Amino acid sequence: MVERVIATDAALALIARLKVKHGDLMFHQSGGCCDGSAPMCYALGEFLVGDADVLLGHVGGCPFYMGRAQFKYWRHTQLIIDVVPGRGGMFSLEGPEGLRFLTRSRVFSDAEAAELG
Repeated sequence: MVERVIATDAALALIARLKVKHGDLMFHQSGGCCDGSAPMCYALGEFLVGDADVLLGHVGGCPFYMGRAQFKYWRHTQLIIDVVPGRGGMFSLEGPEGLRFLTRSRVFSDAEAAELG
């Protein structure tokens, strides 16, 4: 099964650590305002999603959303959530860890795109 969003082992480990500290989590791929275009991690329900957001899937058991307008540009790619050293977005929970989530991507093959519909 093709997934629109996946996470590296390093990202999954950080998600697990953050869950211990903050409980259930959620992600929203920022559209570039304030913190640039980055995956933002919040306590579940802390960021309000609505009709303008698309649920892409789950990473580490956490729902991962993206704004519908931004999804139009990214729909042909698989998002790969990773972690790198540095300071993340000021609203994202990983900031105090000295790490930040980062989105990498790859273009879906024709077969994968067909499977997604």
